[in-house]
Amino acid sequence: MNIALIGYGKMGKAIEAVAVARGHKVVLIVDVNNVHECVPARLQKADVAIEFTTPDTAVGNLKACFDAQVPVVCGTTGWLDQLDAVQQHCANKGGGLFYTSNYSIGVQIFFDINKRLAELVNRYRSDYRATLEEVHHTTKKDAPSGTAISRTNIQFSIRNISYQINSFLIL
Repeated sequence: MNIALIGYGKMGKAIEAVAVARGHKVVLIVDVNNVHECVPARLQKADVAIEFTTPDTAVGNLKACFDAQVPVVCGTTGWLDQLDAVQQHCANKGGGLFYTSNYSIGVQIFFDINKRLAELVNRYRSDYRATLEEVHHTTKKDAPSGTAISRTNIQFSIRNISYQINSFLIL
């Protein structure tokens, strides 16, 4: 599979290492030094784009991928206030997008455990107050993290037992 990596920080480099080790080819790397290369002509060399950048650049990157008709896997958090516009652009271009706030298997298990915990604790909600504390490495750029923000919804859902899905797929 040919991959365009959009964002070449720690996550982008880790994705590249795993992709290459599994026999895939990285055909485009876009980072802060060459954002001008995130254009349809370059993106179309990829079968998929993997986007891990910043909230300020993610929406433009996603739209560029949709314009190039390249499906996107996105892990950037902090841009969901623009979700309606992104979904509309994706639909208009016949694009594809898979997003979640955290791709860690451990965190996904944590999400499922939290859902079950919310169901169990709901009957005791007047007796307990749910809180969330997160700890990260010292170089974490976004604080609170997108994962913690998405978990805030669980914190409130313990009170009214609603659950927000943290990932979505647009085809």
